[in-house]
This record gives sequence, C-alpha cells and structure tokens, in this order.
Amino acid sequence: MTTPVVEKEKPVVEDDQIEDKKGDDVVHLESVDRVYTAAEWEKLLHEAEIAEDEEKNMPLWVAMRTYPKAMIWTFLVTMHFVMASFDGSIFGSIIALPAFREKYGVYSEKAAGYQLTASWQTGLGKAAGTGSFFGIIIGGWAQAKYGYRRTLQVGLVWLAGVIFITFFAKNIVMLFAGELLSGMSFGAFTCSAMGYSSEIAPVPLRGFLTTYIAFVNSFGQLLAAGIFRAMADIEGEWSYRIPFAVQWVWLIPLFIIATFAPESPWFLVRCGRLLDAEKAVGRLGKTSDTRNPERIVAMMVRTNQHEKEKSSSMSYLECFKGTNLRRTEIACVVMCFIPLCGDWFGGGGAYFFEQVGLSTANAFSFNMGLWAFACLGTVVSWFIIPHVGRRKLVMAGLFALAFIVMIADAAQPLPCGNAHDRCQEGHHCLPAVLILVWIFVFNVAVAPLVYTLVGECSSTRLRGQTIGIARNTYILCALPVAFIANYSMNPSAWGWGTYAGLFWCGTCLTLPVWAYFRLPETKGRSFRELDILFEDKVPARQFSTTVVSRGFDEVDLAQEQPR
Repeated sequence: MTTPVVEKEKPVVEDDQIEDKKGDDVVHLESVDRVYTAAEWEKLLHEAEIAEDEEKNMPLWVAMRTYPKAMIWTFLVTMHFVMASFDGSIFGSIIALPAFREKYGVYSEKAAGYQLTASWQTGLGKAAGTGSFFGIIIGGWAQAKYGYRRTLQVGLVWLAGVIFITFFAKNIVMLFAGELLSGMSFGAFTCSAMGYSSEIAPVPLRGFLTTYIAFVNSFGQLLAAGIFRAMADIEGEWSYRIPFAVQWVWLIPLFIIATFAPESPWFLVRCGRLLDAEKAVGRLGKTSDTRNPERIVAMMVRTNQHEKEKSSSMSYLECFKGTNLRRTEIACVVMCFIPLCGDWFGGGGAYFFEQVGLSTANAFSFNMGLWAFACLGTVVSWFIIPHVGRRKLVMAGLFALAFIVMIADAAQPLPCGNAHDRCQEGHHCLPAVLILVWIFVFNVAVAPLVYTLVGECSSTRLRGQTIGIARNTYILCALPVAFIANYSMNPSAWGWGTYAGLFWCGTCLTLPVWAYFRLPETKGRSFRELDILFEDKVPARQFSTTVVSRGFDEVDLAQEQPR
C-alpha cells in the first residue's frame, strides 16, 4: 500500500494565509484546500500523472472489467432521465387520443373533430420545458453546494406532489400549471444525470456512459409510446389519466437509487472531502482492483487546483469569462443540435403519424417503432464512437438527416384536410417509414454525442453551471421550434404536413458549418488535457492532433502532433 498523497490531518488553508516557502517547508498553494509540503505536492503531481496515463491508455474492455460498479451506478442514476423523457413525449402522443382532445380541445370543422388550438398545443408541449428552465438554474446551484444525490432526492419529493395537479386537472389551465411545476424536477434530473455520468466515468468509458443518457431518453419515450398504444383501445378519461399516474410508479425506486448511489468523487474533491472522495472511488471499481484510489483522487486534486487558479469562482457568471466562454458556447450550440436538426419532425409522436394519414391505432404502433429504432440507434453508436470519435460522426450525421428529410418530403404529397376524405392509408406509409430511418440515424450520430460533448467541453468546477446554461439554451431554442412545428403540422393552422420537413432540412444543413470551425474532438482526452487545450486556444480542427505535456505548467507546452 502506498503512502497517502494527501496529509489529511492538516488544517484548511484560508485565502489570507497564502504564502510560498522553499524546500521541505509547508507550501501554501493558492486555492488549494489543504496544506502540503513541497515534497508532498511533488509526489501528488507524480501520482496524478500515473493515474492519468493509466486511464488514457486503458483499453475499453479492460475499463469495463475494472469499473463495473461505475457502469452500474451510472445506468441506475441516469434512469432519472426517464422521468423527463417520458413526460416530454406525453404531449406528442396524448393529443392523438380523441378523449383528451374532446376534454381539453375545441371542435374544428376543418379537421372534422376536436382539436387543441395550436397555441395550447404549443403551450402544453413546452410547459414542462419552461419549468425545467427554472429547475435547471436551481439544480445547478444545488449540485455545486449539496451534490448530485441530494439534488435528485429533493426533485423526486417535489415531483411526487405536483403529479396530483396533472392527474386531477379539471381544465387545460390546471393541466398547464401542473406540467409547469413538474418541469422544475425534470430540469434538476436532466442536468444531474448529465453531470454525474460524465464525472463518474473514467476516460475510456466516458463516451459510452454519457451516450447512455440518449438511450435512457429514447427508452422513456418508448415506454410512453407503449402505454399510449394500450390507451388507444381505452375510451374515456382514463385513457389520458393513466399515463400521468404511471409517473408515480418510478418515484420510490429512483429515490432509493439516489440514496445509496456514491456521490461524484469530483464533487467531493471540490468540497475538500478527500477521504470521502477516495471511498467513492473505491465503490466504483472492483473489490479486487489493485489500483490506488488515492492516486485517482490525486489526479482530481491536480485538475481541480489547476482550474481554481484560472477561475475565481463557481458562479454562472464565470461561464462567460475567459476561455470558459468558448466552452459555454460549444455546450449551448451542441445542445441546440437536437431541436434545430428537426427532432420534433422526427420525434413528433403519434400526432405526426396521424397527420400524415395513418389511423390512430397505426399511428401509435408506428410511434412505438419510432422509439424502438431510437434505442437501437443509440446501441449502434456505442460500437462506432470509440473508433470514429465525436466530431466527424456528428457532422456526417447532420448531413445524413437533412438528406433523409428531403426524401421523405418528396415521397409524400400533402394529406387531405378532411379526415373523411383521405387517400388510402398505405400511400402514407413511405414517409412514416423514412421517419423511422431518420430517428435511427439521429440516435446513431447526433443525439448520444450531444450529451457526451456537453459533459466533456465544460470544466469540472463549472460543469453543473455549464450544463445548466446549455440545457436552458436548448429550452429557449425549442420554444420557437415547437411553435413552428406545431403550427406547420396542425391542420387547423398552417397545415404543411410532411412538407414541414423542408424547413428543418435547411436548419440541419447550417449546423455542420458551425461544427467544422468550432466543435473540437474530445475523444480520449482527460479533463486536465481539455483544460489546457482550451486555455491555449487551440483551434477546434487541431484538438485531435495536439500533444499536451504531462508537466504541471502545461499551457505553454501544448504542441501540434506531427502527422
């Protein structure tokens, strides 16, 4: 057993006690939470270098055998994302239920039946997202102060209460209020799941475990699709009340998971709780693992110290200063890939399939297939990402999505406005099938990498804040996108039908241009290396070919690797 890197009995250094001494005397390093002798600090740096090299050079399958508990806990904790994705897909499907439209909608002669007005359709669809905006701000602050586990626990308790509002909603205003309040919990869940998965995973597993969020997101929507397929055969108010009640089923097991999950060791290091961080690291690996948890914590201390010297605080404002501004820009734009590449067009739920001419039952069946394809796409991405990386796969995926949308639009004329005067249903299957292909490609090349890149591009000390800003930027971007999508698909509004995809084709083609100049390749990089590359202002196109020194003062030592 090696000697502990950190002398934990020594007092915390206050800012007004900062001083430097030579030799073996005690060294007070600026922003370091504990006192080290010069020899101890040198040893910590040496141990940190060893730990970083071990992680970077560890093959994927070795990492999976070494850190099985890290994988299991990541899988379990990110299941909180199911709550957000399940609720997020509710209004893409629930408005296809005749009983729901009759309860909360108005009669439309053009559609020959009850329809929600386009304004309320948009409002209900984005109520949870609006609540998430505030939940993310609160959740980001809570993560930095209390950790991921406590944030998740409070969010679950809050959600248990507000579900009563949506379940017993007497009118559309009450339903809107319930969704708005529920969204506050969903905001905390999403940013906590993204931050936790990126911090709990070693470098070889980071791409795999962060893309698992996309799988969970698709699984939540697949679960909702299956429930709504069953509800299509039920008449009356229970067809739309049961999906709201199902959310209660998840709360107790998710609360138990949040209670027993290990806290992120990065959070514990930021709080100066190094002993607890070592225990957390020990819970993530195999019991028989001979790797020293203290060495891994030393790597975290080194990175944390480096970032503290560059950033004066952990506030949201710090995300817009210096090199953090570039990292925030990347996180925000990447997060907006989801709505801007036409996610609503490909994931608009049963309502979309109904509007292109399928019956209600077939629309729900296609919707189940849609999210099954999404889950399959994420699984396929796990085998591609280790070999291709992030940057190239995202750019290729965006071009492919635009091409598929163009084919879908060319294959389908506008459906008839009268529900009793439609073409044969089989004629409408081709664009529906192409949308299944679209969602598969989307979940192979774009959606999983969004969560990976947002987690990797943010600094460790500002991760919660950066993810929060990125998620809120996504919400703000999704609001006009939802407005355009709902009005373009609603037969009582613009009624574009499948031709709505042409709009998203245009936005999808602009994203690779930004990615070429601004999106870096983060594959295989430690968080310390990413700090150095951003601080040295390395161009995005050179991230993958730049070597970062193992020394502590690395900013001036970054150099482009010979080709």
